[in-house]
Formats: sequence, C-alpha cells, structure tokens
Amino acid sequence: MIFLTLGSFFFFTGLVGFLTWRMTRKDTHNTSSGYFLAGRSLTGGFIAGSLMLTNLSTEQLVGLNGAAFTDGICVMAWEVIAGTSLVVLALLYLPKYLKSGIATVPQFLEERFNSGTRTITSIIFIIAYAGILLPIILYTGATALAGILDLQALTGIQSNTAILWVNVWLIGIIGSLYAIFGGLRTVAISDTINGIGLLVGGILITVLGLYAVNDGGIFAAWSELKEANPEKFNSIGGSNQSVPFSTLFTGVLLLNLFYWTTNQQIIQRTFGAKNLAEAQKGVLFAGWLKVLAPIILVFPGIIAFHLYASDGLAADQSYGTLVRNVLPAPLAGFFAAVMVGAILSSFNSALNSTATLFSLGVYQHMIKPGAPDLQVIKSGKMFGVIIAVISMIVAPLLAGQDSIFGYLQKMNGLYFIPIFSVVLMGMWNRNVRAEVANSALIVGFVIIAAGYFLFPNVVDAMHEFHFLGVVFAFLVFLMLICGKVEPRDTPWEHAYSGDVDLTPWKYAKPVGFSLVATVLVLYLAFADFSILTKV
Repeated sequence: MIFLTLGSFFFFTGLVGFLTWRMTRKDTHNTSSGYFLAGRSLTGGFIAGSLMLTNLSTEQLVGLNGAAFTDGICVMAWEVIAGTSLVVLALLYLPKYLKSGIATVPQFLEERFNSGTRTITSIIFIIAYAGILLPIILYTGATALAGILDLQALTGIQSNTAILWVNVWLIGIIGSLYAIFGGLRTVAISDTINGIGLLVGGILITVLGLYAVNDGGIFAAWSELKEANPEKFNSIGGSNQSVPFSTLFTGVLLLNLFYWTTNQQIIQRTFGAKNLAEAQKGVLFAGWLKVLAPIILVFPGIIAFHLYASDGLAADQSYGTLVRNVLPAPLAGFFAAVMVGAILSSFNSALNSTATLFSLGVYQHMIKPGAPDLQVIKSGKMFGVIIAVISMIVAPLLAGQDSIFGYLQKMNGLYFIPIFSVVLMGMWNRNVRAEVANSALIVGFVIIAAGYFLFPNVVDAMHEFHFLGVVFAFLVFLMLICGKVEPRDTPWEHAYSGDVDLTPWKYAKPVGFSLVATVLVLYLAFADFSILTKV
C-alpha cells in the first residue's frame, strides 16, 4: 500500500511538471511583459484556473475546513461572498486596471497619485507576503501533506517538528523553481492542470466522507449529519463564532473585496489577459466556482466533526485525517500530489508577485531606474530566492496557532484595509491628493498594528472584523474630507494606455448579476436568524 501511495503521488506530480514544460517550453522570458504578464496572452480558462488554484491552497483546505469543524457552515462566508467580490472585480475594477496597462497594483497607484504611493504600497505588499502569506502557505501545506501521506509511518521519523521542517523546505524549493524560473504563464498553466485534479479530488473526498457517515448514500448521510449536528448547518454565525453575522457587512466584506479586487498575488493573472473580455470570462467563471467551493472547503470539516470530534481531534488536523481515512492508497497518493500542486500554486503565485513587486516597484523604480529588461528580471529572480529562503525559515515557527485560518485573516487586515481604502478612493474620487493617500496608507497600518499588538482587549471587545471596518471607514472619511477641503489642482483624468483591448464580454453583466442572486439564495437556504437572539 505504501508503494501504491507513493507511486501515484510521484506519477501525478511528474505528469503536471511534464505537461507544464511541454506547454511553456517555447515561451519568451527575456522581456518584462513576457515574464511578469505572460506576454498578455492568458485566456479565460487559464485565468479562472489560476485564480482558483492560487486561492484554493492548504490554508483554505486545512484552515477553512478546520474552521467548519469548529463553527459549521457559517464559515462559508469567506467563499460565497467571494463570488460577489469577483463580480465587482469583473465589472468595475478590471476595466480601470486594464485601461492603465499595468503589471502591478502599485503601478496604478503611482499613475493615480505619485511615486511615493507606489513605493509605500510595494514595500507593504512585499513585507506582508514575505512575513505572513508565504510562511502560512508553506506551514499549512507541510502539515496537510504529513497528515495525508501519514509520513510518520512512511518515513519512520517520529518527530512532528522534523517532518514539518523537511516538508516546508521540499515544498519551498520546488515552488521556487516554478515561480522564479518559469514566469507568470508557467504558474498559470500548472495552476490550471492542478486545479482540475483538485476539484475532482476535493469533490471525491466529500462524497467518500458522506459514505463514511452513512453507507446508505449521499442523501442519507446528509440527513444524518443535519439531524445529529443541526447547529453546524446555519449560515448565520452567532456572536461566539469566528464569523458572526454582523461582521459580514464590515471586516469580512472588506477583506473579501480587497483579496479579490486589489491583492497583487491574485489579480496579477488578470493583468496578463489577452483582452478585457477574456479577463471578465475568467473572473466570472472563477466566481461560480467559489460559490460551489463549500462542497470541498466546508462540508468535509463538518463531516470530520461528526466522525472524529469525540476522539479529541484538533480542528486543523481534521481535513488531513478525513482524507487519510476515506481514500484508498492509490488515490491518497494522487490527492497528495494534487495538494502539493495547490500548495505550489499559492506559493509560487505569491512568490512571483513578490518578485514582480520588487523588480518593477523597487529595483527598476528606486534602485536602478532605466535598467534593461534582462537586468530587471534577474533582480526579481535573485530577490525571489532570498524571500523563499526567509519564508522557509519562518514557516515552521507558526506551529501552535489555535486556528491558522483565523490567524491568516487577522494578519491580512494589517495591509488589506489601508491599501484597499486608498485604491478605492483613487479609482472613484478624482480629487484626493497624493499626500493624503500616502498618509492614509501609513496611518491605517499603524492604527491596525497598534490595535492588534498594543490594545488587543479593545479589539476583542468590538470584534477584530468590526475594528477593521471602523478603521476603513475612518480612512475613507479622512480622504473624502481632505479631497473636499484641499482637492487636487485639477481632477485626475484616467488615460488609456492602449495596451489592452477594452471591449467587454457581452454576457458579463447578466452572468455577474445572476451570480450575486445565487449567493443571496444560498445564504437564505441555510439561514436560521434565531441564533442572533441567543446570548
């Protein structure tokens, strides 16, 4: 059985690598556009696949299923609300981003405000990715891989710490090779191939998990789960849960909007779109997939609770335990390979974005203006290696967090909220001055950091997501007032770069509106508002 598991693991991993090489071996990586933007050649399918797999990594599979193990279906908010955020990206943000012909969000902010805004935002992104996102991806990936393959039994190594360090460095090195030497198109294609495997494997885990609950079939198992654990099937979160209902309209909504409309790691593949229509197709298709994502990101956690809660299983161990117990050995190796693909996808996407931000926003912009493309690309590769090594050192130190998904969302607020508020004002208010935007970036970061680390009791009393909502409202109010009192000398005019065809997809609006309606119906279908009256 061990050889079947390992054999299927190495076969599928090798197959993805071979197919990616075959499809990208003739790509040109000696220009900034070719390396950082895939030569502006990405079509809707690759954009959707890359968006999904960059997002659906182990911090989602392990972390969100762990949250569902504890709190039930209300944590689906992080997924289904993403559907509406992707509609906002497709209909409102993409036309403006692609009109500028940019490669990074900080580039747009430089065009709208000044070079100082670009510098501050680039540095915040780089620090956040290196210190928060990349280590969490590696840690959750290493933890999940150890659980699925039962590496203690396979290797004879009994130390969880030793296995964690080995896995982190193995995943980190392989992911670095994709990101640093392959460029954005290599990342997008490997993401799409792995994404197919992840969707198939994820649905299979849910189906087999339901049969483990009740071998009478899916519907019998579903009925048993609902009868035995009715509190787990309420889309409305209570005040003592990780996603209280009221936070859907403050921090949860804002974090979701930033992640899908402004986060460089995610939206960089849309900047490489062939045209606006292809970008909108890919983004909206990804939105429909996100609405269906609870099938693989929430339900397995509830199934694991039903099966293993009495055993004292930790929440973030629930998904790996379920996978190991319900999958036969050959499929366990296949799914472990898919998981590694998901891990690599998120890691190499974040690392590629970090290198892009450094190369175009720091090196070419600050250190060596006018540097030729080959030198800019080389600087990005060297910086990527440095950041990868730092992330691999930091990742194992995250062991011991109560909820890795909760920790990720909390830390994301440090930079999500200030950057999102400035991008929002930059796009939709033509009078805010650069000095005001730069101040908002710094002040927002400082306020949130002070709340988290100096006054945590105050933040906990109002809930951290409400705290983020208050900070966001304050920053927007500050910029609006300053824009009224002392506006720009002349209102900002958004110039068209001519780099991308801006003809929209003719079905973008009806598809987008139907997606928003589906999210509302899904919430109402599982809603029990009586929980809001309980103390």
